[in-house]
Amino acid sequence: AAMQRFLGPLLCLWALRLPAGGGAAARGLDVASYRERVRAMFYHAYEHYLESAFPYDELRPLTCDGQDTWGSFSLTLIDALDTLLILGNVSEFQRVVNVLQEGVDFDIDVNASVFETNIRVVGGLLSAHLLSRKAGIEVEAGWPCSGPLLRMAEEAARKLLPAFQTPTGMPYGTVNLLHGVNPGETPVTCTAGIGTFIVEFATLSHLTGDPVFEDVARKALKALWKNRSDIGLVGNHIDVITAKWVAQDAGIGAGVDSYFEYLVKGAILLQDKELMSMFLEYNKAIKNYTKFDDWYLWVQMYKGTVSMPVFQSLEAYWPGLQSLIGDVDNAMRTFLNYYTVWKQFGGLPEFYNIPQGYTVDKREGYPLRPELIESAMYLYRATRDPTLLELGRDAVESIEKISKVDCGFATIKDLRDHRLDNRMESFFLAETIKYLYLLFDPDNFIHNDGSDFDVVVTPYGECVLNAGGYVFNTEAHPIDPAALHCCRKRREEQWEVEDLMREFYSRKKTKKFTLKRAPNHGEKESAKDPEDASSEKAGEKRSSKKSSHSLLSCPSQSFNSKLAVLGQVFLDNT
Repeated sequence: AAMQRFLGPLLCLWALRLPAGGGAAARGLDVASYRERVRAMFYHAYEHYLESAFPYDELRPLTCDGQDTWGSFSLTLIDALDTLLILGNVSEFQRVVNVLQEGVDFDIDVNASVFETNIRVVGGLLSAHLLSRKAGIEVEAGWPCSGPLLRMAEEAARKLLPAFQTPTGMPYGTVNLLHGVNPGETPVTCTAGIGTFIVEFATLSHLTGDPVFEDVARKALKALWKNRSDIGLVGNHIDVITAKWVAQDAGIGAGVDSYFEYLVKGAILLQDKELMSMFLEYNKAIKNYTKFDDWYLWVQMYKGTVSMPVFQSLEAYWPGLQSLIGDVDNAMRTFLNYYTVWKQFGGLPEFYNIPQGYTVDKREGYPLRPELIESAMYLYRATRDPTLLELGRDAVESIEKISKVDCGFATIKDLRDHRLDNRMESFFLAETIKYLYLLFDPDNFIHNDGSDFDVVVTPYGECVLNAGGYVFNTEAHPIDPAALHCCRKRREEQWEVEDLMREFYSRKKTKKFTLKRAPNHGEKESAKDPEDASSEKAGEKRSSKKSSHSLLSCPSQSFNSKLAVLGQVFLDNT
């Protein structure tokens, strides 16, 4: 029934089955050939990570070694796990699940990005958990409401909860996994670092029955909404203690991007009208103040005056997001603008000066980001426009020609002369390769239109899974929305039965059974279940392995620090 509500059509917009003989054949593109080339790209990168970099977070492809970047989690392995299944490699998926269970420890003295740990680690583990049965793993009784990967995701998420203990409910950007928020930690966090939790945290709450995760994610979302400007815009960085905007540049790109993405995807995942309503209000303001000729500029959040007339590569997710709300025509026009930039350079520079039609100084690189390919995948599911496959073709050709090296694929430091940098981000295997493969694989299980599904038995009754409509988190980890309905009975029925049983046992004056219902939002939980208590005790164990710092705590530097570097493209209207 939930799938038939107002958001039902949006959920499956991009999951349409494509009729045979689409535009690809008309232009002579060999889709199967490109799909196999993408597969080969994945294994070239993945195998060299295993050989040269594991158990470090990321591969350094120019020196054939590894480095820890976001927290020492063997991050590339977690990020690549669901991609393995999408490529059909069941045996390696199973092997990696065992490796992660044995080798990943979150009780470490590491300062980790709250944002990155959530989208990459929590999101990756949740996705793998929900795909485990499909991958042939013998799941434990009670799955998907229990399982080792779910417990790992919950443990990682609990390490992030201290960051949300602020007067505003907006989280700090960095947390120490062993000690919590460090004294003296900066209270300034980017908007995306506050508003990018609802997909993972709501999924955790629905699967585990603990509302704390969804509650803190919703509180953070609503705090940003409450602090939008009078013209309906949010800035780039905010003080999570005082709720004062530190960087007042408003746009759809770095530092803001996934906040808007999660309002839409959270609305779809949770069938939540309020979240969709919030996004649609933002969308009006974005169109009114930042959109010019199907480009989106940066403006001052209170005045609407242009502060930075640039296109950032991170903004290329926007056409895909537009497709999810049915705004396909506008999405295609903006996509084609972005595609012209790709054609100009063979990739998307981090910053592109729109009036000058060229890169911005010190922002000429392309770290093999997925956003334009992501939008192409969504839009191709909706339109079958062969231009979108051509972008995929161009991406394969460019990445192989420019960034492929003996030990993997290297970040492109400068698109003008094709100099390389010694890093391969984990999102290359989690997102870029995955979206490319899905673009060229119309029959992948991810694109299921509901004609195939599995029925599993849970402690709460039968449950339908793997019917399609997967919601990707911002690291391209697919979440099965049907799973969120598997781990609870209808609450009214559950409470009625439990209340009757409580009354019966209270009359008998027996203490053999402890019955408990899930609390409402805002309702404090009563006596703890014995299993909950034991898991909490387990979570209190602490051990220190090593101390390190993540490279970044947000997807981008503060705009204040960019002013000096990019002064030539700013208009000082503030």
